[in-house]
Amino acid sequence: MFQSDEPFRHLEESANDVAANYLIKPNDRLELQVYTQKGERLIDPEFELVENARDIENARPKLSYLVRKDGMVKLPLIGNVLLTEKTLSEAEKFLEEKYAAFYNEPFVNLLYLNKRVTILGNSTGTIIPLENENMRVAEILALSQSIDNDAKASNIRLIRDNEVFLVDFSTIEGFAKSNYVVKPEDIIYIEPIRRPFTEFMRDNGSVISIVASLLSLIVVVSTVN
Repeated sequence: MFQSDEPFRHLEESANDVAANYLIKPNDRLELQVYTQKGERLIDPEFELVENARDIENARPKLSYLVRKDGMVKLPLIGNVLLTEKTLSEAEKFLEEKYAAFYNEPFVNLLYLNKRVTILGNSTGTIIPLENENMRVAEILALSQSIDNDAKASNIRLIRDNEVFLVDFSTIEGFAKSNYVVKPEDIIYIEPIRRPFTEFMRDNGSVISIVASLLSLIVVVSTVN
């Protein structure tokens, strides 16, 4: 274990980007807050007689809503709605339209309550919910399917707050020593194996295709002449 260094500080921003693009899935738990007047007043019919806003917030029970296997969530007033395959932002806009039938200019805030780990590095980013206590790095990587021929199994980083733990799964000894128990909000960074030629072809494939087509055309014209 060693202190977090500069190259890994940007990963927190990357993790936030992954979270923002996360699509709601079955078994997710969501917290819902609905406001009127575009956020001016928190809707809370059961506590309308409480005058102090802080007292209202203290009295309010923290309710969570489960996303069922069919993708439906049962919410107050609007009943069952389909929220799977939407980002939190998309779901908020969708619910604002639903609650507009009951409230004037509703403002919806959704929070994702599941404990989770973010995987970065060898993919576009993945969020893995912690469904059990004491889950280890190997289980998280297996669920995310992040270890392949393009990943460095010897250079995996477990990032927790300001600490970075080196994980080496390239040997049995390394696996035994570094298969740490993960905690909520951990970030696992898998260093990708750089393949310059493959990356060049992927990034410039369209240009290469155009050039190849032009060369083929030139050859055909030259042959005809």
